[in-house]
Amino acid sequence: MPKLVRITTVPVSLLVLLKGQMKHMSEHGFEVTMISSPGVEVPKLLEQEKCVHIPVVLTRKITPFQDLKSLIHLTRILIKIKPDIVHTHTPKAGLIGLWAAKLAGVPIRLHTIAGLPWVESSGIKRKILIFVEKLTAFAASAIFPNSFVQKKFMESLNIANDKMKVLGKGSSNGINTDHFSINDAIQQASLILKRQAKLPTNAWVWIFVGRIVKDKGIAELLDAFSELSQHFPEDQLWMVGAPEPELDPLEEKHQLLLNSHPQIKSWGFQQDIRPYLAAAKVLTFPSYREGFPNVPLQAGSMGCMLLLSDINGCNEIVEDGIDGKLVQTKDTKLLLNAMMETRSNPDETNTFAKKIQQKIIDNYNQNTLWQIMLKEYETRLKNV
Repeated sequence: MPKLVRITTVPVSLLVLLKGQMKHMSEHGFEVTMISSPGVEVPKLLEQEKCVHIPVVLTRKITPFQDLKSLIHLTRILIKIKPDIVHTHTPKAGLIGLWAAKLAGVPIRLHTIAGLPWVESSGIKRKILIFVEKLTAFAASAIFPNSFVQKKFMESLNIANDKMKVLGKGSSNGINTDHFSINDAIQQASLILKRQAKLPTNAWVWIFVGRIVKDKGIAELLDAFSELSQHFPEDQLWMVGAPEPELDPLEEKHQLLLNSHPQIKSWGFQQDIRPYLAAAKVLTFPSYREGFPNVPLQAGSMGCMLLLSDINGCNEIVEDGIDGKLVQTKDTKLLLNAMMETRSNPDETNTFAKKIQQKIIDNYNQNTLWQIMLKEYETRLKNV
């Protein structure tokens, strides 16, 4: 059996963002090992994927001393495992994982690029992070941007031009459209949530799912909804996700708004977001940067209309004015105008929701992407 190692910086990426991939590859002829930092998610990850997990400390910050220790530790592990393929995700796992694989003599070294943290950086920090991206690409056999716009952007910076390939239509993991659909149990769970939130019958739920941090556009979203609620006081904004105050905290005024506005409901991180999406009318996703985000695919598959920022990835999912709406980032007024227009045109909103749902079913089926990835692995193994 060929040996495959999948590496992410933190275990939640394996558990949620790549859910099912490792198990699928294991069931189709690969001996799969998962590597990430240790974390509370590991027991559930083991149960879900039925593959071995090895903990290696990988930080999400620039930590040269720890990174060197991690590189040495990971190199020793890979020398012992002797994998045929190492496939990394997330920036730090890509840098450390690919170089460890190269030092260990792994013949096939793959990296999927999703979000690029340095897109929002400037000055010397941006230059350093672009250099790190090039360093990562140098150690790779192939780079998989998870969207075509992402690929074009990377090419404009001369990063791994001859190594890049988009798998299928894009996305890191596709979408299980059967799972992300409304059945009787999900519908009942959503009704319980609505009662818990004391949502009036004709009110809309606007939903955000993701990390509650500045670069997800949370400040603009909170400000826009606060204004929207002056016109539609029964509507609610549901925030589903955890904050990361150590990495990208909200300003105090927005933290206060998040915690005190009577129509904003914070639900925290949820393992199963389907009941929340089933209760919602519109996904509002004003993120500053993404690769090819999973949340819009999940929400669209569940029947939500999509109101996204006009950025890489998002603008490949939604065609503005055809099957959803796109707005410029960091502009509260434009976001508010789009939300008001959406709220005032329920028939158009329903039409957009139906169109995007069918588009996702047709183009981003998870099993199709997994088969494309499996074929990619098999082809590269034959050519080693």
